[in-house]
Amino acid sequence: MASLELLTPHLSKIKIPSSQQLIYKDECVYSFDNPESETGLYVSLTSFLGFGRNYVEQYFQKTGNAVFLHIFREKKPIPEPEQTGDGPEKKITRLAIGVEGGFDPDCGKPKYTYTDHYNVVVLPGFHTFPWPNDTLPDVVKQSVQGVLDAESPFKIAEMEALQGTWDGEKREVSVHSVSLKQLDNGVKVPPSGWKCDKCDLTNNLWLNLTDGSILCGRRFFDGSGGNDHAVEHYRQTGYPLAVKLGTITADGKGDVYSYAEDDMVEDPYLADHLKHFGINVQQLQKTDKSMVELELELNRRTGEWNTLQESGSDLRPLHGPSLTGLNNLGNSCYINSVVQVLFRMPDFVRRYVEGAPEIFSTFPEDPANDFNVQTAKLGVGLVSGRYSFPGADGAQAGVSAHMFRRVVGRGHPEFTSKRQQDAHEFYLHLLTLIERHSRHRSDPAECLRFAVEERVQCGASQAVRYTARAERHLPLPVPLAAATNAPQLRDYELRRARAEAAGQRLDSSQMVRPQIPFQACLDSFMKEETVEQFFSSAVNKKVTARKITRLATFPDYLLIQLKKFTIKEDWTPAKLDVAVDMPWEVDLGVLRGRGVQAGEALLPDAPPDAPAPVFDEALLAKLLDMGFPVEACKKSLYYTNNSGMEAASNWLMEHMTDWDFDNKFEPPGSQNTGASANAAVDEASVEQITSMGFTRTQAARALRATDGDVARALDWIFSHADQLDSEELPTAPIQDRTLGCRDGPEKYKLVAFISHMGTSTMVGHYVCHILHEGRWVIFNDNKVALSENPPKDLGYLYLYERL
Repeated sequence: MASLELLTPHLSKIKIPSSQQLIYKDECVYSFDNPESETGLYVSLTSFLGFGRNYVEQYFQKTGNAVFLHIFREKKPIPEPEQTGDGPEKKITRLAIGVEGGFDPDCGKPKYTYTDHYNVVVLPGFHTFPWPNDTLPDVVKQSVQGVLDAESPFKIAEMEALQGTWDGEKREVSVHSVSLKQLDNGVKVPPSGWKCDKCDLTNNLWLNLTDGSILCGRRFFDGSGGNDHAVEHYRQTGYPLAVKLGTITADGKGDVYSYAEDDMVEDPYLADHLKHFGINVQQLQKTDKSMVELELELNRRTGEWNTLQESGSDLRPLHGPSLTGLNNLGNSCYINSVVQVLFRMPDFVRRYVEGAPEIFSTFPEDPANDFNVQTAKLGVGLVSGRYSFPGADGAQAGVSAHMFRRVVGRGHPEFTSKRQQDAHEFYLHLLTLIERHSRHRSDPAECLRFAVEERVQCGASQAVRYTARAERHLPLPVPLAAATNAPQLRDYELRRARAEAAGQRLDSSQMVRPQIPFQACLDSFMKEETVEQFFSSAVNKKVTARKITRLATFPDYLLIQLKKFTIKEDWTPAKLDVAVDMPWEVDLGVLRGRGVQAGEALLPDAPPDAPAPVFDEALLAKLLDMGFPVEACKKSLYYTNNSGMEAASNWLMEHMTDWDFDNKFEPPGSQNTGASANAAVDEASVEQITSMGFTRTQAARALRATDGDVARALDWIFSHADQLDSEELPTAPIQDRTLGCRDGPEKYKLVAFISHMGTSTMVGHYVCHILHEGRWVIFNDNKVALSENPPKDLGYLYLYERL
């Protein structure tokens, strides 16, 4: 044992952790090394940060913090007990992964016993003192004990996420349940033998808790379910709550839906509400499937899960560099799929993998919450292959991106939760964060950035205006009317209807999806649009105009989003279950915009005093409550002249698949060439920035340059410090169509795609397929395998690389 005198010079720097101190004893803050790694984990008794063997010496040299608790965890497999039979299969009750009642990502993995070994280590020289050890100074003993007693930051993050919901299954108490109006109309509901009051359906029945009506539920996207009579009854009466018959249990629980709140809810007074109609819950048994069970059955019936996960194939596990799996941390598959695809692009590898030593060398005070450090840690973990090796069962253990998930979701109400999310929304969120943290550095997302060119022609004067904006994805509509197998679809619908009438269901192998050509999606994007109420500066009034959208530049990597997610007429989210014939290689030259052409007359600049559009705030609030994006709501009110909810909602439904549906709204005819020096800014945002010591002029300029986003405005101020007090920055001239984007040939090949399983973005699972060294590989969380049948026709996001 080393001499205790080695500790003496460092005792003044050793700290005793408080109850609020985060102690990173589960994983290195710079790598995925942990106590189970070959060299264990070193926890600083000063900063309480954890380090792998590769980083602990650098940290000591940078900070002088020399005393660490070394944790090494010994793992031994537990022999499997002899099986006397298959035993009951675990019942899946939630459409989620890594949460209670959902799919268990660890199912079938070997079980282990763990023994932790501790030592106090002093650098340099790695002098070791075994623990427990009564001869150590009191401050060392108290510090070590504090580390051992502390809760893991990962567990703390789990509890914070659980304060929201895991997967949308946890339900809020309905605001209507306490004072629910129930009619004294003499209705008594029998304990069985129910039938819809408006049709002959005897399943998927809902009891309205106000008037006792028994009506069938909504029709599902595959045609099964009900005939929408329950929701139609709500629209006619406004009676808000209904319970699904057959799901009621003896303890007064059941599937309750609030049409007014548009969600599944809890009714703590359900037993009393049922008693009003003569129903004694203690006599009832659950006889029908819950909504979650129906969702699971629906997905299994369509066969989408099996196809996208290639469940029918004998997949060969792969290991090595760029073949590292990511563990599912509870509905984190959307994060896993997006980052796997991003780190297939050289720009991201250069910035965060090859550039990791420079990022790590700064040793920030709080690396666990440093965006660049955690992104580099993730990139190195995925690309290096250091953590990609087969486990005892042949499958790799994968890495768990706890710290990255916490950092990337911080401040975002959805991405901090454990609910399922839209992978496309997370992709855009992540690129925004990368841009924000790329000040004075190259932004790797530039390889995805391209300029969109819009040409608008005034219907009165025939003069034109060209505008350009930067995008990082190309959203393509999915035109169902373009399906090439319409006869087969009609035949399938007839067979399905006959089967349902006979109380049967078609097997998933018999399902027929609409087959949509990729060219039809392109044509839908390229078609000329009619723009109503366009303010023409040529004739100084509102006219009808025509708009064409093209690409002014073509990026190194083009991300295409198929607009599969939509909202049905009853305002419920849904996904188009279609197959799109996405090409392996494609020439997109037809999308190339050419800019101003000879002989075209340009519209004069709009007058600076042109009136700003006025939106009915009450209507806007109602539309937002329905879940539509704010910019789309503004468009609907503008184009319907604030004439009412029905007109605005009809406009939204008609334009749901528009590729720029939720893009920032610019009134037709307004100048969109840059931030105007006189544009209005939000005074509260100005005050927030000036309180940090900046002038009002500086704050206003930054807000105009960043669309009023305070966080981005602050980044803008720091990155334009040498220009803050200069004259107003010039806007890009109309001839500068590229907006500084990279450009090149329009020919591409498919190198990755992300697929979604489930009926909406709020449920389901994501996987991705990536072209790796000439072979397609499937990444299904921590499972990485050679793909035998890449299901490219069923994807959602597609990454194309320039040939």
